[in-house]
Amino acid sequence: MKAVVVPAANARWEVKEVPTPEPGPNQVLIRIRASGLCYTDVHITRGAIPTQFPRTLGHEPVGEIAALGPGVTARRVGDRVGVPWVQSSCGRCEWCLRGQKTFCRESVGTGVQTQGSHAEYMLAQADATVLLPEALSYEQAAPIFCAGYTVYSGFRLAEPRPTDRVAVVGLGGLGHLALQYAKATGHHTTAVTHSKDKEKQLRELGADAVVPDGATLQRAGGADVILATSNSFDAVTDSIQALRPDGRLVLMGVDAKPLAVPTSIMWVRGRIIGSSQNDPAHLYEALQLVASGKVKVVTETYRLDEIGRAYDRVAEGKVRYRAVVVP
Repeated sequence: MKAVVVPAANARWEVKEVPTPEPGPNQVLIRIRASGLCYTDVHITRGAIPTQFPRTLGHEPVGEIAALGPGVTARRVGDRVGVPWVQSSCGRCEWCLRGQKTFCRESVGTGVQTQGSHAEYMLAQADATVLLPEALSYEQAAPIFCAGYTVYSGFRLAEPRPTDRVAVVGLGGLGHLALQYAKATGHHTTAVTHSKDKEKQLRELGADAVVPDGATLQRAGGADVILATSNSFDAVTDSIQALRPDGRLVLMGVDAKPLAVPTSIMWVRGRIIGSSQNDPAHLYEALQLVASGKVKVVTETYRLDEIGRAYDRVAEGKVRYRAVVVP
C-alpha cells in the first residue's frame, strides 16, 4: 500500500510503498477514504509533540472496514467508520475508571503512538471506531474527528443556555466549525476577526455579526461564551473584555506564549475553561449536525501524492479552512 512516511523530526514527508498491515486481536483494518490534515500534524513533524520516527501521521481518519482481527464482534467488513484521537488507555487508572480515558497517561493516540491515516490503509482498535451517519460523506466526516469534535466538545463544556450569546475568536479550520455549531444550536453568534476578506463567507456560514476586536464585541452586546480557537493569545486576551457576567471563555487554540488574563474577568465573575475533546456523546452529536446539513466543513481536497503541497499550505496557514487527503 502507499503511505506517507515522516522519516525524522523536521524532515519532508515522503510517499512510499509499505506492507499492508494485518489486524491483530480486537483490531480492524480500515481502507482510508479521507484523512484530514490538521495543524497538529505540523506540531508533530516539528517535534513539539513527542513521538518516534519514522511514522505515518494523520488523526482524522474515515473509511470502510476491510478486515477484522480475532475477537471483533461489534464491527463488520464494509462498515463506514472514523477513529478519534484516543484509541485506547490503560483501563486501570483513576481517569479510566471515571470513564475519562483522555486523561490517562498511557492513552494511545492515533498517528502519535500508532501509524496514522495518511495512507491507503490503517489499523485501529475496533472499539475505538465510530460508525458514520449514512448521509455523511467521507470528506465531510474526516475533519470532525479532530477539529469538529474539539470545538463542539468545548462548546458543550461551557454549558450554553438557550439565550446565551456566543462569540468565536480565530476563524480558521476550527473556528469556522465552532461558528456553525453555535448557530446550529440556536445561538446568536459573532465572529471576531480582523480579516475583512472573510466577512462575507462567515455571514454565509451563520455569523449574525462580524467584528474586528473585543472592544467592538463589547459594544455590540458582549458574549456569554467565547470560543477561543485562535493561535494568537493576544486576540484571546483582547476578547475577554467582552465577557458578560458569568461568562465563559473556552480555550482551544495554542500559542507559544502564555495567556495574559485582564483583571476585568474578575468583575464579571468570568471563567476560563481549557478543553480538547471530552464526552464521546459530543462526537456523536457533532457528526449528526454535519450529516443533517446544519454544519458544513469548508475543505480543500488533495490526492495522496499531493500531500507535500497540502502540508506546506497547512504549515503556512494558507488553507481555508480544512485540508482533506483522499487516497
